[in-house]
This record gives sequence, structure tokens and C-alpha cells, in this order.
Amino acid sequence: MTDITPAGTAASDAPLLEVRDLAISFRTTHGEVRAVENASFTLRRGSTLAIVGESGSGKSTTAMACIGLLPGNGKVTAGSILFEGQELVGLAESKMRSIRGRAIGLVPQDPMSNLNPVTKIGTQVAETLLVHGMATKANVKQKVIEVLSAAGLPDAGERAKQYPHEFSGGMRQRALIAIGLACQPRLLIADEPTSALDVTVQRTILDQIDTMTDQLGTSVLLITHDLGLAAERASDLVVMHRGRVVETGPAQQLLNDPQHPYTQSLVRAAPSVAAVRLRPGAYNDDPAKRAKLAEAVFAEHENGKAAPPANIVEIRDLTKVYKRRGSSEDFYAAKNVTLDVPRGQTVAIVGESGSGKTTTARMLLKLIEPTSGTMTFDGMDVATLDKAQLNDFRQRVQPIFQDPYSSLNPMFTIERIVEEPLNAYKRGSKKERAARVRELMDQVALPQNALRRYPSELSGGQRQRVAIARALALKPELLVCDEPVSALDVLVQAQILKLLGDLQAELGLSYLFISHDLAVVRLISDYVCVMKDGELVEAATSEEVFQNARHPYTRRLLASIPGNELQIEGGIAS
Repeated sequence: MTDITPAGTAASDAPLLEVRDLAISFRTTHGEVRAVENASFTLRRGSTLAIVGESGSGKSTTAMACIGLLPGNGKVTAGSILFEGQELVGLAESKMRSIRGRAIGLVPQDPMSNLNPVTKIGTQVAETLLVHGMATKANVKQKVIEVLSAAGLPDAGERAKQYPHEFSGGMRQRALIAIGLACQPRLLIADEPTSALDVTVQRTILDQIDTMTDQLGTSVLLITHDLGLAAERASDLVVMHRGRVVETGPAQQLLNDPQHPYTQSLVRAAPSVAAVRLRPGAYNDDPAKRAKLAEAVFAEHENGKAAPPANIVEIRDLTKVYKRRGSSEDFYAAKNVTLDVPRGQTVAIVGESGSGKTTTARMLLKLIEPTSGTMTFDGMDVATLDKAQLNDFRQRVQPIFQDPYSSLNPMFTIERIVEEPLNAYKRGSKKERAARVRELMDQVALPQNALRRYPSELSGGQRQRVAIARALALKPELLVCDEPVSALDVLVQAQILKLLGDLQAELGLSYLFISHDLAVVRLISDYVCVMKDGELVEAATSEEVFQNARHPYTRRLLASIPGNELQIEGGIAS
């Protein structure tokens, strides 16, 4: 992996990308921070190399250095980056622009901050095609449709006329993938390209990337925290930890026989690889015991009033209809959804992007109003809550949103963000609130010195942990978790899932868990509801769904789990 190609090697056999002893530093208010040190690896032509590691390990920073997109306070301080034999370190920006986009494509991680919110999706794709000479004004509209369709967007002609806010998170990510692949680059840097996508669309997109690799000779540098996905799609793996490359090798060999202790911990923690071997609810206590704890919490909250209903949430025939722009037909984001959340247990809603799972969660949170149907929380009709009841409801039901970039105020310090719910509801004294904030930081595995930082100074995974800490601040009874671990690497993902399970076992919390990651769902859920095109197509216990799925759509979802077909020796399963 790290051997330099010998002199005299044929050009077609020479590596496409060579990184040698790369060092990257950032200037901060606290001094210089060394983000990457002595990183070396080689990417062969027509192959896929995956870099895996925790948030903050330096994998994305290394990739951004390869395309000349380090932040203004970052610089390469040592080492070499050779692309097709050309040195990229120190290359003039004008020359880098001729390479970036056409020869080296990029699929960035965050779809919201990388799409222009006031420009139509089609226009943004067209801009890339026109700038790099891949289309003319006469045929650009047709080219846009072809590119969007190749990226897995249905009804691409109509979607091209829409704005980013009209897309789901997964659809926005697909638009970014379309832009990255539009010019058929020789190297594609894919930074968490499918982190916001459901498993079936993941497979569609990754199959498309594989097609490019096979037919066009395109090489792929894949940055991911999903070890199962990396092992399934990449021929070779690079493992980074704290800015250093700690292990490299063929994917299957590295998974079956990891040498470095950090790689071993990654393999043990990877739910995508171990999903078919882990029993449902592996991080949960006895559901009956949790239900009793939940009743005790309710009794304390209600000061000895009547016994609580068995279900903390009951949803009946919930429907949300939107008017389509330029069309007489209505769009059903959710249609006649009926489900219960038993007190002290976890109900997961899974399905593809646009299936209606997040819409259902947002209606329960009273962030959007349903068109019809009923929702009850703790026996109360959510639609008829008065001001005092709504104030109580907001404290007892807390959300964890999918996107940690847009759900945190960029002008607040982390301390102020986590403390905000406590201040809003006047919980405790100033000293008690400060102590609670420190406790929450420990619970979500964030250092105390992060309290003085701002969201922009944290990695994506760290930001999501801040969002989880904020949701836990008021000690709610129900957490509505919308993709709460989708932005986290496998080690932190395992920590957060264990934390959620421990809190549930200790406090009797109830969870409505929205996810496209079926491996994660299997770990944490008691019940699974499968949604497709706004409708509930299957609902059963977690064990029933994973062992004996009845609906063809559910079976297709299960078959699409990354790493499902890998042969892992040594028993990763718990």
C-alpha cells in the first residue's frame, strides 16, 4: 500500500494518487494544532481506497488537502501529494481549479451547507456541467436530468425545478453526488457520501460509483465511518487515529485480522458488520422492567395521580397532505399512519428517504400540523393542548434532530447551547445548571474544554453529541430521535447507543427512533415500523422483522445492509 512505484513503471500502472509523509496544521486561538502527521498511502488507478476512523481523526482533512480545499487557517506543513505524477502541494490556485471538478470530483459530507438554498437544484448541477464544458446551453437541461437520474433521484425533470429545502436529507445528498459525478472525474473524493441515505439508495449510489470504477477507470477515495460499507466497497483500507495512519491493508484481510489495537476496537464496535449477529435490543434491559421504571417516573411527575396508560404515545390514522407546486395532485407525505409507543420501550421507524418517517416524527413534536388523524401523549390529545399543557409537553418530549450543522446556533458557545433548555424552563440555580451541563458533557463523551468552543470548531460527530446532550438536559420522558447517530463514527455511535440504552434502563425513557440504518435499529429497538411512500407497510417486534420479514419492501431493505454479505472470521458478534 505505501510502496512508491518503482522507476520505469508504465504510466498505466503508476498510482493515480500518492500521499507521502503528509503533515497538516491549523492556526487557532489556542496555538497551532497538528491535525495530520506523517500520513502515507497510495491509491491505484481504477480502484477504491477507503479511509476510516473516528471524527477528528484527520481523514476528511487529508482528503481536503488532496483537492486544495483546506480552510484558510490550515496548511500542509510537510510531505507530498502526487496526482498523476503532478505535485499538488503548493500548486497555484489557478492550476488547481483546472484539476478540481474535472479531474478530481468531490462529494462533500453536509448537503445543507454545500447546496445554495436560493438556487434550484437543476441550476446548480447545470453550473458544474457548463463550467467544465460537459454540456452546452442547448443540451444542458437534458444533461441535468441524466445526471440526477444516475444519482438515484426519481422524476429528475421535476426535481431539477425544486430548491434544496424541498428535498429530504437523503435527496439533498443525492444532488451533491450528482454534482460530484457530473464531469466523470478520474478521481472521486467521496466524504461520507451516503451518511444521510437509506440503505437501498446507498446501494444504488455505491453501485453507480462501482460502475464508474469499472467502465471509466475512475478511482475513488472513500471517507467513511461505516466500516461495513468501507469493507464491502473498497479494495484497500487506511485506518487513521489522531491524525496518523495506524494500519493499511486489503479490506478483507484487515477486517479478519486487524493488528493495531485501534483497528481492533473499530471492528468490534461496527454495527454494520455485526448487524446480522447481534440480538435485537443488545443495548437494552428487560422491556418489562423498563416499563415499570417508566411508571415510577410518571407517578413521581404526576404526584400520585391515576396510573399511566400503557402506551406513552398513540397515533391513529395520521395524515399529512401537501399541495404540489404547479400540479393539481396532492402529495401525501404521511397517509393513515397508526402506531403505538409503549411506555419505557423503543419503537423504530425505518424506510427510504421521503417515506414519511421524519414527517410523522415532526407532527408528533408539533413542529408541523397534521392534515387529519389523532395523536395522544400520556393520554392527552396533542392537538388540543392549552398553553400550560403545551409548556409541560415541550419539557417531557425532546427531539434529537438529524442534521447537527443546522440544529445548533453557530453564534452560541457549546456551554450556552447545552444550558439553553435549562434556562428557558428555569431549571435549578445558576450553579446547579452549570453542574448539569458538565454532567451532560461527560455522558456524551465530550471534553469539558469543548464548552468554550463554538459549533464550527467541532467535528460533525462532536456536534451531534452536543445536540444529544441538549436533548437530555431536561430529563424528558420521550425522546424523538431523528437519525441521532447518522453523523457519528462507529466507536462514538456505539457509545451513544449504549448511553441511550443505559438511560432507558435506568430512567424508563421511551424512544421514537427514526433511522435508515437497519443495523443500528436492530441494536436498540423493541418494535420496528416500516414505512414506504408515506404508508406503514409492516409493524412488528424487532425480532420478528429481522428474522421473518413479511413485506417484500422490508426484505429488500434488509438485503441492502452494507457489509451484510461479508465473510468475517473470528466472530465479531457479541
